[in-house]
Amino acid sequence: MYQASSSYYNRTNQANAYLVKEIMEATPQKLLIKIYDFAITNCQKHDMERTNRAIQELINSLKFDDVTKEISTGFLKLYLYCQEEMRKKNYEMVNKILTELRDAWLKAFNM
Repeated sequence: MYQASSSYYNRTNQANAYLVKEIMEATPQKLLIKIYDFAITNCQKHDMERTNRAIQELINSLKFDDVTKEISTGFLKLYLYCQEEMRKKNYEMVNKILTELRDAWLKAFNM
């Protein structure tokens, strides 16, 4: 039994090491898409906590300088709306918004 547990932890540690390496080497664009993917996946699972944490990361990534303030404010309002809709368990609406935003970013990044 100890062997099985040890083997499980080795696979988990290898997977975690791979994930850390992938994240550390990712471009900002790929990281943004990964956050959207995480949010969408957890929204589909009706996991409010994880979805809202991902949306909070999207909020934290916003920049409010002179050039981007207006756009960032629009995204902020949309992200806050998504968090509120998650609290109301309106998963379909949040999934639709996040998926459309993700697709728009993919198009903008030519990915």
